[in-house]
Amino acid sequence: MDSFTGLKLLTQFALPPASLAVGVVGGVLLAIVGLRWLAKLAVALAIGQTLVMSLPPVSDALLMPLQGEARAAAAQAPACCYEAIVVLGGGLTPAAPPFLMEPDLSDAADRVWYAAQLFRRGVAPRIIVSGGSLVPISGPATTEAEAMRRFLMDLGVPSEAIISEDKALNTIENIRNVRQMVGEGRVALVTSGYHMLRALQLAHRAGLSVGAFPTDWRLPPQLRSSWENWMPSIAALAWSSTALREHAAMLLDRRKL
Repeated sequence: MDSFTGLKLLTQFALPPASLAVGVVGGVLLAIVGLRWLAKLAVALAIGQTLVMSLPPVSDALLMPLQGEARAAAAQAPACCYEAIVVLGGGLTPAAPPFLMEPDLSDAADRVWYAAQLFRRGVAPRIIVSGGSLVPISGPATTEAEAMRRFLMDLGVPSEAIISEDKALNTIENIRNVRQMVGEGRVALVTSGYHMLRALQLAHRAGLSVGAFPTDWRLPPQLRSSWENWMPSIAALAWSSTALREHAAMLLDRRKL
């Protein structure tokens, strides 16, 4: 098992909902062997973690600094002119015939839409879409890159202006493969606001010259109803987990590029 897989498993089991299951199962096992106070503590901690992370102020505290760094980086990026616009994978789910015959837009599909806007604005003459597929299924649009290419064409981007990098399975591979494609060229990097800081750090380690063009923002608390800011929600729990994964990856992932 490589360090990346180990890190993914660690964060998977350390965060809800998996951590809630781990706490409950651990509590049952501890109770069976007679350690009832430890059993109660394990279950209480698991429930408490899930409840705390589902509070919007907690998810805001974890996520907003990431978005703030992304906005600061975007403010420093030149408006043009780049060798290419690079869209990192994560915005679409590839087709998976016969179960999913067409690609599916995810919450981060803003990345592809924004790339099309930047292209029409003249930021760069071409777009590189980066992303493979974890499932070895053959067929149309079964990689993220091909799914994004089709979406971009539907948005009016000419086919000849789109270059596919369809091998990468994670952000490090996205960055590494794009670096091999463009060399010393400067690219406009498009990804979600919460993900931009880690992408920029990886780009720096890989020697990829980039300008930050983040998108896919979570709205700040002042744009939500006051009562919503203090009600536990599935959405806040998801954002808390997403932000913690980003923080953990930046702190612990030291793979070479």
